Amino acid sequence: MLARRLSLIETAAPQEAPLPRLRVAIATQDMRTLNAHFGSAPRFAVYDVTPAEARFVEALSFDNVSDQSGAHSDDGADRIGAKVEALTGCHLLFVLAIGGPAAAKVVGAHIHPVKLAAPEPIDSILARVQTMMAGNPPPWLRKVMGAQEPRRSMDFLDDEET
Repeated sequence: MLARRLSLIETAAPQEAPLPRLRVAIATQDMRTLNAHFGSAPRFAVYDVTPAEARFVEALSFDNVSDQSGAHSDDGADRIGAKVEALTGCHLLFVLAIGGPAAAKVVGAHIHPVKLAAPEPIDSILARVQTMMAGNPPPWLRKVMGAQEPRRSMDFLDDEET
């Protein structure tokens, strides 16, 4: 089902991105805008995002997709499973829509789906993710980022006199 995977090749030794780092996939038809439903997305643009930068990592392209209504042909191909497998390693998935069974498979692969109500430029989405990461992220994003809650100091116990 995955027709093509275009990945960037680093000419220098890759620098490990500072933490926190999220891998973000965006369902797209044109590689510039989030403008596709999960099942009908011919492409996914994948970025590594930190609070300071967003770097394009790869483009995933699919030939055999469902139509925008969500209807699938009856050829027996598992389009959803192939897409989820190709997105393995991503933390967030931005889509216009995603059906219940597809969402369950995405969540089962530890990818957090985010539905947006209308098409939006990819740059805008990445900027919003960076803003959330740099500020006080909502609980679902903290969980995705793997952020630890601040450790509570128990120093006050040392001051007790017995």
